[in-house]
Amino acid sequence: MGYVLLGLVIVAALIFITNIKVVPQAHSYVIERLGAYNSTWSTGLHFKIPFVDKISKKVSLKEQVIDFPPQPVITKDNVTMQIDTVVYFQITDPKLYAYGVERPISAIENLSATTLRNIIGELELDHTLTSRDVINTKIRIILDEATDAWGIKVNRVELKNIIPPKEIQESMEKQMKAERERRAQILTAEGEKSSVILIAEGEKESAILRADAKKETQIREAQGEAQAIMLVQQAYADSIKLLNEADPHEGVIALKSLDAFTKAADGKATKIIIPSNIQSIAGLAASVKELVTDDPKPVE
Repeated sequence: MGYVLLGLVIVAALIFITNIKVVPQAHSYVIERLGAYNSTWSTGLHFKIPFVDKISKKVSLKEQVIDFPPQPVITKDNVTMQIDTVVYFQITDPKLYAYGVERPISAIENLSATTLRNIIGELELDHTLTSRDVINTKIRIILDEATDAWGIKVNRVELKNIIPPKEIQESMEKQMKAERERRAQILTAEGEKSSVILIAEGEKESAILRADAKKETQIREAQGEAQAIMLVQQAYADSIKLLNEADPHEGVIALKSLDAFTKAADGKATKIIIPSNIQSIAGLAASVKELVTDDPKPVE
């Protein structure tokens, strides 16, 4: 009898221990009691009534990412392409997630595919390729409203790849190649234009500098000539001043005048009129020169 009681105690202890549950961080457990929803366990230590309570669903509250396979869609201009989407979502209500819809991930996939087809069907190919942000926003809003009843919050939707038909890809590549060649030609033409402009500006600046240099040279030459004339005139004035201060005799003045007339003639004049007073001085000077140049006779 004692062994039976001991066995019952051990079994009861094992049942008690096995029904102690610890809910980890960022998780929730949905608890059913006798087949009906009873409560939602959050993070911490909990005890489940044996044979009465049941953990119906373990839910992760972390943000999750689902990468759906490519879906065939048709644009407004009848171009069939393949688009795959990535959905970022988070469970906000474990109870609704557990009882709101059967296989919620599959439901989100099918809903995103149909929403994507509806949105792409209203757009042309070129607009589809350049409007990813608009398409992402529209899909996210529609999915978020639809999944709210399932306890799911859709945070972001991204179009991962847009794969147009092969012939469209080849046409786009040719178009891009032509566009790159056009841009290269434009850049080349702009470079040549800039080069010609720079050369012309350089020649213009060079001509201006040469003209300025020539002008500066002429100005300096004129200033030098003017300064030379001023110096000559100043020297002549100084000589006259010194001559006046020396109070020269009339004969010296006459000789200076004669010398001035000689320089004025310079061997080119055919006739020079000399005043009478200078003529007499000139005759006296000639007589003195003859006396000086005559050979003296030796004295016997």
